[in-house]
Amino acid sequence: MALHNRKILLGVCGSIAAYKSAALVRLLVKAGAEVQVILTASASAFVTPLTLGTLSKKPVLQGFLKDERAGEWHNHVHLGLWADVLLVAPASANTIGHFAHGLCDSLLDAAYLSARCPVFLAPAMDLDMYQHPAVTANLTALRSYGNHVLDSPSGELASGLSGPGRMLEPEEIVAELERFFG
Repeated sequence: MALHNRKILLGVCGSIAAYKSAALVRLLVKAGAEVQVILTASASAFVTPLTLGTLSKKPVLQGFLKDERAGEWHNHVHLGLWADVLLVAPASANTIGHFAHGLCDSLLDAAYLSARCPVFLAPAMDLDMYQHPAVTANLTALRSYGNHVLDSPSGELASGLSGPGRMLEPEEIVAELERFFG
């Protein structure tokens, strides 16, 4: 029960692997965790806020503003302080690059830069992207900052290629978090 009562801030990025985030949320909640999802703009093309909100039992956060007319916003500093862990799964090449270089144009980027908790990233992208020297350098930088990068296993990719770049299966990600907190 290592995840019981843990507060998990789950970032979901744009990747075909985003479909796995629904199963991941379900498993985390089943393990007793409280899950707050941040969905990037590109991720919403792959999985809906309704699905993730229903499974997490919390409204999904998508941008800085709750209600633009009222000036209500999602406090990224609060999110970064609230979480026991920030988990980004799938972590796209774009988000990995933003995190590595301190770029901040999304709620997820801002929460990452404000987080005082451990950060876990589960990269997901095609073989050539995953092996590109820029992505490799960004992952190395993130590790040097103390982030936990869950290496992508080899296997069949959405493009039809085979090799590293797949996101770890939700069960494997939950097991990694349980080992960390256990």
